[in-house]
Amino acid sequence: MIDLSIAQTKQGLKDKKFSAVELTQAYLDRIAATDEKLHSYITVTGDLALKKAKEIDKKGDYSGLLEGIPMNLKDVVCTAGIKTTACSKILENFVPPYNAHMYDRLLAAGSILLGKTNTDEFTMGSSSENSYFGVTHNPWNLEYVSGGSSGGPAASVSADQCAFSIGTDTGGSIRQPASLCGTVGLKVTYGRVPRHGCISYASSFDTIGPFTKTVEDAALVLQAIAGRSEKDATTPDMSVPDYSGFLKEDLKGVTLGVPKEYFAEGVEKEVSDSILEAIEVMKKLGAKIIEVSLPLTKYAIPTYYILVKSEGSTNMARYDGIKYGHTTDAAKELQEIYMKSRSEGFGDEVKRTIMLGTYALSAGYYDAFYLKAAKVRALMKKEFEEVFEKCDALITPTSPTPAFKIGEKTDDPLAMYMCDVLTTPINLAGICGMSVPAGFSSKGLPIGLQIIANQFKEDNLFHVGHAFEQATEWHKKKPALI
Repeated sequence: MIDLSIAQTKQGLKDKKFSAVELTQAYLDRIAATDEKLHSYITVTGDLALKKAKEIDKKGDYSGLLEGIPMNLKDVVCTAGIKTTACSKILENFVPPYNAHMYDRLLAAGSILLGKTNTDEFTMGSSSENSYFGVTHNPWNLEYVSGGSSGGPAASVSADQCAFSIGTDTGGSIRQPASLCGTVGLKVTYGRVPRHGCISYASSFDTIGPFTKTVEDAALVLQAIAGRSEKDATTPDMSVPDYSGFLKEDLKGVTLGVPKEYFAEGVEKEVSDSILEAIEVMKKLGAKIIEVSLPLTKYAIPTYYILVKSEGSTNMARYDGIKYGHTTDAAKELQEIYMKSRSEGFGDEVKRTIMLGTYALSAGYYDAFYLKAAKVRALMKKEFEEVFEKCDALITPTSPTPAFKIGEKTDDPLAMYMCDVLTTPINLAGICGMSVPAGFSSKGLPIGLQIIANQFKEDNLFHVGHAFEQATEWHKKKPALI
């Protein structure tokens, strides 16, 4: 039963083929059998999950949108009474007094929390190697990374350790690990899902979205968590459409743009070949394919990292060793407490963020770096808007390479940052994107196809993604862990 999609699981519960308790226990057994190899989970909430499952079975009504569906949350989503660490020593024992608003919506929809999953510290990374608790391994080959920062959520869905997972995407942190682990990963439009209760990296970039086994499942989860929130002023007062109504099996009347800059130097041939084959599938489904150009793409990485490091350095200021979190035992004076608590509590990538961001925001360099990057961001947004006047969605690779070996890029921060070269433009523009499985490398590692649409046009993602998924078999393949 753990192989099933959310839609199939809901039907199984309604038909009494299995109970919510049996389903939850099956997932908990899977976690116990595989997580020593994967290290997807930081905290497993087995007792809480079984208690909720028993309540659902007792009620006997599985009509809720996600009623009885076991899931997990990236460990930056606040959960009242359950540790939320951001995979950092500085929050190692932090227990929030409240839930993230998005998590409350999942509970209201009937989902069951299995636990909290691994991430790069404060979501800063592209491989999950920056976690204080250790790296998450790729289910397809344990010597390779699962991607980042949402490596734990991606690996857990790929390995059937949950029915779906919730991650965050600041510059590709859902789509890139989804590509590397062979799952569906949805980056929503900025503001589509409330961020209240989610620990911030860069506040004007962060988005919350699902990892799922199918495109249909992603539509179901987004249905449950999207919409205006009185707790988040960045969520617009817009209605949430019935996303399941856009799941069509052909692409007649759809125009898809292929940006030539996304197939440039740095994108491995196996990756570009897989995406070109996917485009041929879409042609057969009735799509019109046009070439488009996004020339500002070459500035995405420097623009993105100047801005997110600046915002990140500001957000990290609250962790001072006084209010909450780790406090050093080796200091007596206030200034010493600040310095030693932060030195002991933060890892290398967070320290790099603080230094780069503080530098970019300093009085002598603000105009030269931060302000200039902000102007480029505005130009990139306009460039995407102009392209979307010609097409309904864009088709690109998600990651320039399949998964790389653990430790391969840890000593080269720039090489690690380049892993996000195809995903960061979407966050800079505040638009939406989704990665779906589209092939495998010669080493048997997954390759993801990225679909990009304009603001609040997630319906186009679901239309294109579902049609492609129904015409191919990539999403049905599973890693052999046991």
